[in-house]
Amino acid sequence: MKSISLLIMAVLLLNSCKKTSEESQKSIEKVEEIAYLSFGKAINKQDAMQSSSIAKHYKEMNVGDSIDAKIMAKVNTVCQTKGCWMTLNLDDGNQIMVKFKDYGFFVPKDIAGKDVIVNGKAFVNEVPVDEQRHYAEDAGETKEAIAQITKPKKTYSFEADGVLVKQ
Repeated sequence: MKSISLLIMAVLLLNSCKKTSEESQKSIEKVEEIAYLSFGKAINKQDAMQSSSIAKHYKEMNVGDSIDAKIMAKVNTVCQTKGCWMTLNLDDGNQIMVKFKDYGFFVPKDIAGKDVIVNGKAFVNEVPVDEQRHYAEDAGETKEAIAQITKPKKTYSFEADGVLVKQ
C-alpha cells in the first residue's frame, strides 16, 4: 500500500513539474513579443523588408519611379518642429526621407536611433534647393550649413501611410 501511495505521489509531482515547464515556456514567448507604437494607418510588422533589401530597389529606380513597400530601418533624424518627417538609415550609407501621407499624422520627435517599420510608397525624388534648406532648418542645422545648399539633390523618398515605432 505504501508503494502505491508513493508511486501516485511521484506521478503527481512529475506532472506538476511538466505544467510549470509549459507555463514557463509560454511566459518566455510572451516576453519575446516586441511592442510597437502605431501612427497613421494601422499596419502589422509582417513582411517588412530589411533596409539592405530596399537599398537595392532604390539603386535601380529613376526619378519618378515608385513601388509599394513596407520597410524596417533605424531612424536617423526626426523633424524637431513637429515630427512631420524623418530620415531612415540604409545599410549602404544612404538615407530615406520619409514624409507622412497627406500630412495626416506625425511621429514623436525623440525616436532617433529607434527601429521603425514604415508602410507606403518608395520613390526617387529630386528635391529643390528651397525644400532642402527648409529640412535643414527643421533639423536644427547652422545658417552656414544651410547656405551651402545650392543644388537640387536626388533623394530616396518614402510616403508613409502607417508607421510602427519599436519600444
